[in-house]
Amino acid sequence: MNQKYEKIFLPYKFPSGVEMKNRIMMAPMTTYSSDDQGFVTDDELAYYAERSAGVGAVVTACAYVSTGGKGFPGQLSADDDSFIPSLRKLAETIQSNGSKAILQIYHGGRQSPPDLLPDNQPVSASAIASNDEAPVPREMSEDEIQEVIKAFSEATRRAIEAGFDGVEIHGANTYLLQQFFSPHSNRRTDNWGGTLGQRLIFPLTIVNEVEKTVAEHARKPFIIGYRLSPEEGSNPGITLDDTIQLVDRLANQNLDYLHISVGHFWNGSFRESDRTKSRIVKIYDKVGNHRIPVVGVGSLHTPDEVAEAMETGVPFIALGRELLMEPHWIEKIRSGKEAEIRTTLSKKDQDELVIPDPLWEKLIGIKGWLPVVE
Repeated sequence: MNQKYEKIFLPYKFPSGVEMKNRIMMAPMTTYSSDDQGFVTDDELAYYAERSAGVGAVVTACAYVSTGGKGFPGQLSADDDSFIPSLRKLAETIQSNGSKAILQIYHGGRQSPPDLLPDNQPVSASAIASNDEAPVPREMSEDEIQEVIKAFSEATRRAIEAGFDGVEIHGANTYLLQQFFSPHSNRRTDNWGGTLGQRLIFPLTIVNEVEKTVAEHARKPFIIGYRLSPEEGSNPGITLDDTIQLVDRLANQNLDYLHISVGHFWNGSFRESDRTKSRIVKIYDKVGNHRIPVVGVGSLHTPDEVAEAMETGVPFIALGRELLMEPHWIEKIRSGKEAEIRTTLSKKDQDELVIPDPLWEKLIGIKGWLPVVE
């Protein structure tokens, strides 16, 4: 192995005590490949098995914590104890290849398509649609808010009972937790909205409940991560200054990492005056040094690009598209074959890459997301 990549392979112990064998995670990516009820399928298990031998941890596609928060067809479910055996299969598949298994838990809020919901009615912090064409969600009642908080707790318990090594709370990509944090989607006048501090209450309450659940049910060290998006383009919307206050609060929790969801690691703010410095690096500078590990992500395709990003001090990198195109990214670097890492995708590669049909159709249909060649 080339010595300049040694940092990628350094082990790491999370604050919880869980040890990672290296500094690369597989980023959570929707597979669209569970069955209609939310049970994991054999094709989905094969997809994860192909990608979990090299990385230190695999963060699964998001699993919905309640049926009112389902966001995609073919989405994994963690909303009932009947799914524990299914989740156990997924955890064991990932762990059998030597990687830690982290279940991402989620509620879609106003982003949930009505036709996937039992009552065809998405909910959110306030009755504000995401855009002019989107359905107007119903503002959640106090009882519904408490039910969702409980649902995140119960999904965490199921992850523990299924044998996962951790959960990642999905507070990014405009889903429910972000909707409560955002001044665009949260116009409430009760304790769950209003000032920035009040808009933080819902996501922080869910973090607290997940932590309590882990303390009560986990019999071994268990990872709790939190994923967030640093900005919104809408006005009003989340600013980077807002997010700095959020991560400052999250750094005081018993979390193992913050996972920053951006399209490119090095991109600066698109709405602040300083647009040159990476938003990930800004967050790391605020909380990452000795307070909470930060996971960076975004268009880091080659080992040289990953090594350069890690020079900022960010201790972990999550790879998404890179592992879709090259499931053995880590193994090829370790064996000195980094020149053989696949950086384009052929329409003939599906079987070799072990990608389920529903996911493959999405990948080929999203123009520009992957470099597809004939």
